[in-house]
Amino acid sequence: MCDPRLKQIAFRAIEISPIDFGIPSTGGARTAEVQKGLFDLGKSKCDGYIRKSKHQIQNGYEWAKAIDFYAYVSGRANWNKHNLAVVASAFLQSACELGYIIEWGGLWITFKDYPHIQLIETEIT
Repeated sequence: MCDPRLKQIAFRAIEISPIDFGIPSTGGARTAEVQKGLFDLGKSKCDGYIRKSKHQIQNGYEWAKAIDFYAYVSGRANWNKHNLAVVASAFLQSACELGYIIEWGGLWITFKDYPHIQLIETEIT
């Protein structure tokens, strides 16, 4: 189960994004086995066991703290980084409006994870 704040952010983002988007079946909360599979495919730096992902429930939290998304362009899922950046900007605006802080994986330095958003536990005051 994903954090309810992420759901709030996603629902607002879909209202303001100029590009439609969706969440893939493995884009929310994940088991260790699913995470390991994505790690084995080179789609994650977290193996699900030794190095857990924010998609996994951990550290006493009740919910996963990350979601992945895809752009929906011309009737199909699309992972073009430019389209994902447009969608990510809607997520960032939405989080700001709602008073939450998120990270977008497209801004990471060493491993670009364009379809990834994760909640940061600090709220804007």
